[in-house]
Amino acid sequence: MEEGVKNIEQIKSKVERALSPEERERIDTDQPVSNFKQQKLEKEALKNWDLFYKRNGTRFFKDRHWTTREFYELAVDCSQDDSGIKKQVKILEVGCGVGNAIFPLLEENPHMFVYACDFSPRAVQFVKDNPLYDPDRCHAFQCDATVDDLTENIPSRSIDAVTMIFVLSAILPSKMSSAIRNISRVLKPGGIILFRDYGIYDHAMLRFSKGHKLQENFYVRQDGTRAYFFSLDFISQLFSTEDFEIETNEFVHRSTVNKKEGIDVPRIFVQGRFRKKS
Repeated sequence: MEEGVKNIEQIKSKVERALSPEERERIDTDQPVSNFKQQKLEKEALKNWDLFYKRNGTRFFKDRHWTTREFYELAVDCSQDDSGIKKQVKILEVGCGVGNAIFPLLEENPHMFVYACDFSPRAVQFVKDNPLYDPDRCHAFQCDATVDDLTENIPSRSIDAVTMIFVLSAILPSKMSSAIRNISRVLKPGGIILFRDYGIYDHAMLRFSKGHKLQENFYVRQDGTRAYFFSLDFISQLFSTEDFEIETNEFVHRSTVNKKEGIDVPRIFVQGRFRKKS
């Protein structure tokens, strides 16, 4: 981390970030792009994500060593059953990218088996090419979670926990329910979805200039990839409609401060735990 830059300790709350009058006006007056462009982006979604990984390789994202801190369900001690005997915990990582979350998990927990899937075939190949990839402990495959049958790669109702970290935001909002419904088929009754994604009014959302808005809270980046920014109400309705109990659902507020440049960048994420009803 550069000198003069630090991350302020994150704060969790139910409160959205307050907008300035200028920010509110910019959001309210921004108009969506044409339906033709939106349809074109949807058709080219796989190509755009594959190009993203072609350009960036394995260098873009840092390894996510924070997942066991934020989600105790992924910690090593949670792999014990009631008798204290170690058991194999089965995890599904949806939107695994190049493995920045799964490989730290596999190193920390020798009793974990991870299924890992991603929309991009190139990303999946990066996972398989990683020296830490062990077919006895990990199975990576390409899929579109909104339409593909996950049971072709994963036994039905066999997964203890699903991680969805900055993945649902890349999906067309009208298809998000289909993805959750599809994922639910491989999750055990009582299993849990561990979720983290972009929150509404995150700095990344407010940086979009006009001509990038697709729908309310849904934007396209310069490279053609897309991002949705979630409110707590949207997330609550999305998961409860698909028969999940909401255990936690909150904003994570963080700030990246550069004292030398006089910059304070407010980051806002949504984090939650959603339990499949038995």
